Amino acid sequence: MADDVMTNEQVGQGVPAQASLDVGGGATQRPVPRVPDHEVIIVGAGISGIGLAIELRKAGIESFLLLERAGDVGGTWRDNRYPGIAVDITSFTYSFSFEQNPDWSRVFAPGAELQRYAQRVAAKYGVYPKVRFRTEVDKAVFMEDRDLWEIQLKGGERLYSRFLIGATGGLISPKKPDIEGLESFKGTVMHTGYWDDSIELSGKRVAVIGTGATAVQLVPSIAPEVAHLDVYQRTPIWVLKKPDAEIPTWLKSAFRTLPILQKGVRACTDALSESVMVAAVIYYRQIPGLVRWAESACKNNLLEQIPNDAALREKLTPSYGFGCKRPTFSNDYFKTFTRDNVELVTDPIECITERGIRTRDGEEREIDVLITATGYRVFEKGNMPAFEVHGRDGLELGQFWDENRYQAYEAVSVPKFPNYFGMLGPYGLTGTSYFKMVEAHATHAVRCIKQARRRRMTRVEIGQGPHERYFRDVQRRQQNTVFVNHSCASSNSYYFDKHGDAPMLRPSTTMEMLWRAQHFPMEHYRFSRTKAAPMAELQNRAAVAAA
Repeated sequence: MADDVMTNEQVGQGVPAQASLDVGGGATQRPVPRVPDHEVIIVGAGISGIGLAIELRKAGIESFLLLERAGDVGGTWRDNRYPGIAVDITSFTYSFSFEQNPDWSRVFAPGAELQRYAQRVAAKYGVYPKVRFRTEVDKAVFMEDRDLWEIQLKGGERLYSRFLIGATGGLISPKKPDIEGLESFKGTVMHTGYWDDSIELSGKRVAVIGTGATAVQLVPSIAPEVAHLDVYQRTPIWVLKKPDAEIPTWLKSAFRTLPILQKGVRACTDALSESVMVAAVIYYRQIPGLVRWAESACKNNLLEQIPNDAALREKLTPSYGFGCKRPTFSNDYFKTFTRDNVELVTDPIECITERGIRTRDGEEREIDVLITATGYRVFEKGNMPAFEVHGRDGLELGQFWDENRYQAYEAVSVPKFPNYFGMLGPYGLTGTSYFKMVEAHATHAVRCIKQARRRRMTRVEIGQGPHERYFRDVQRRQQNTVFVNHSCASSNSYYFDKHGDAPMLRPSTTMEMLWRAQHFPMEHYRFSRTKAAPMAELQNRAAVAAA
């Protein structure tokens, strides 16, 4: 299908490509175009951006561009390369439903395989030619008189699109530990999100600050090679046994020959993940037995790995409920602390010195390398969204959320931000797979864009009423979750924001999320058309829609 929106290079026939209007806040490098450079601009070429690009192409929409600050696709799986990195949801579930991979090496694939998967999918579906790499967005401003988004790039260049989609993900801004003296340390410091392969750990004295899901993978991987390892724990983590195994060659061949077989395996792993990571957390009040079972399974895993040290087990046992922060899987994390060269430190850190780390009991442990496994800024201003987004009446999205709680209709749209959609919005992620969220939100956004085309409209904006009703329903559903019912205060979880809300996880099943993305009432959105849009553009849209 031909593209059904005219871009600057396609206008022709007496329709001026540009107008002389300028935008407040400083002169642009060129006059503001009467029609967009691209119908859709996507910020980010990670899993979200790739999935959205594929959905646009399925809908016959070709006038789009992805802006990526790095040099390749992949997002989190491109950036994270620390030892031991792997998926913590089975590989069968953690992939696009329409592009399953029969060649995973393990049930829980190593991170490098996820990056290669992202690259392969992007190449297969023609996403690479649509990406502009090493391009960082500074600010986006909605031009109300033109129904265009002006995207201001770092360096001064400006691009214009009819629709703007934020696909920057959540794990893009590593969080430094707020500890006195960090800058004074004379050894090597690195965050797991910026892993430096050139740094040699063998024979070194190493400290890891943090015991979240990243540390659970990292610590067992580096413990055998370092001279000594101190692991500083503020909050223990719930860890289930990891049903991992190498996938035999004959089974991979069977997956390639009979794709339905892999779909069946995926259905089983989906159901297991949905039970442990979704139903147990979201429907805690209705079925508390699932959480109690999960906690018991985690404690049994701890006992099996450390059978002879009750004091150590107590230090590693969370005081908060299962699900308050993301649990994970490992068969060797706990037993690592029984090694002679590993120490679990639970005394609070007082400061970092030039030579090491001093705890409040006065002991200073000297180290050569400091690794901060302290996670990421997630639902915080400056990260969500990752750049300034100015909608109608000058409202800035990050400031709105920071002051009024994180909220978005179906986790995708916010009133006063026309033609803008977010791929990871408040209450958007289910506990099973990031890919499922991407498919749902891509479906939602593309439905809106297609409807605007069909109606020959240049603006689509969620109504205030539907948005408020949706947010009230989310808050009502939250009352059933572990987040408000199961001693989460001590969890130090990135699930929670400054308002005390838990906007990371969607309080619904994955099936409901996917169904609603396909069936939400289009009447919840308001469609309108600006007189500034050239009729040539609108006529071109109508002709293609009719075809």
